[in-house]
Amino acid sequence: MSKELNREYPHLMFRRHWDLSAKALMLLGQCEAYVKAINNTPILPHHYSQLMNVALMKGAQATTAIEGNTLSDEEVQKIMDNQKLPPSKEYQEIEVKNILNTFNVLLDEIINTGVDHYISRDLLLRFHTMVGQNLGEHFAAIPGQLRNSDVIVGRYRCPDHRDVPILLDRLCQWLKEEFRFGQGEQSFSEVVVQAIVTHVYIEWIHPFGDGNGRTGRLVEFYILLRGGNPDIASHILSNYYNMTRTAYYLQIEKATESRNLSNFIEYALLGFRDGLAQTLDVIQKSQFQNTWQKLIYDKFDAIRQGSREEVFRRQRTLALEIPFEKEFTIAQASSLSVPLAKLYSGSGVSEKTIQRDVEKLIELELVRKSSAGYIANTDILRSMIAKRRSPNIGG
Repeated sequence: MSKELNREYPHLMFRRHWDLSAKALMLLGQCEAYVKAINNTPILPHHYSQLMNVALMKGAQATTAIEGNTLSDEEVQKIMDNQKLPPSKEYQEIEVKNILNTFNVLLDEIINTGVDHYISRDLLLRFHTMVGQNLGEHFAAIPGQLRNSDVIVGRYRCPDHRDVPILLDRLCQWLKEEFRFGQGEQSFSEVVVQAIVTHVYIEWIHPFGDGNGRTGRLVEFYILLRGGNPDIASHILSNYYNMTRTAYYLQIEKATESRNLSNFIEYALLGFRDGLAQTLDVIQKSQFQNTWQKLIYDKFDAIRQGSREEVFRRQRTLALEIPFEKEFTIAQASSLSVPLAKLYSGSGVSEKTIQRDVEKLIELELVRKSSAGYIANTDILRSMIAKRRSPNIGG
């Protein structure tokens, strides 16, 4: 390293000290395919709101939990709903609020106003300020200021505090040159690898007295969002690191000792791929439900003429309210949902009425008989999916 530094840091190379294995390249390809599918799939507003709520809640809970915050998903949701937690949990509440507020600020800047920046020392200081504000004695650093003393984290001796400004400037300059952001040429792979690598480098440099992990993961989130990754998938890596916390710290330690980021990148990509797959699965289930409802409306529109309006609406409501993949009997039909309970609670509505309604749905191929009674006939919808050869066929 340069004589400008007080010590040498062999692991801080500021060059491409990793190789993307065949597995890593495969994972990157799968991640890109999932992101394209998510970005190009319409989501109804109420489903989008649900997905965004989960992303914010999980992201805030996970990135603070790694640092020791013990608030549960339910408590984080209360904070998001503007409910106060007990005084004994006030500082943990503030920690989570800081992350939620930062997420919302960055989402607004990048997605709504199109404002983004290179990774710079000023940007890192800004993130750190947002992470540590209003925490007082519960934050062992001055928000927005670099540390002025040396620290040891576990067995890792962090760089001399006098070297931190130089190391941060070198990191930011290297990121600008290596990953080509702002030149209009950054590929999906470069975006994801830059996000992961930058996160680890911030952990290594450890520029602040406290809040380094939260700041590093915010930068990771920022780079992914800036690079076109979907907002509803913003929580994935922080949640993955939290769920695999032992492996997370072990992978960072191994990368430090080997001076090689290959394994950490592969570890992170595996979690990113699986999280994207789960997000897409939720979206596809939402789309399946939307298509099922459209099919019901189409079926009933075709028989509307000549039907009694009261009977028509009752049978259509029954079809819409039957849950997927849940068998029911005639006796249970009226308790499947609140709307059905109201529908079948009136005078003159007997079990025979429900039986006739179910038989009508069978006639329309919307319900079929099952071993325990009846079930929504979603097979009719699955038969419309494009056919493909089963991967189990062949020698």
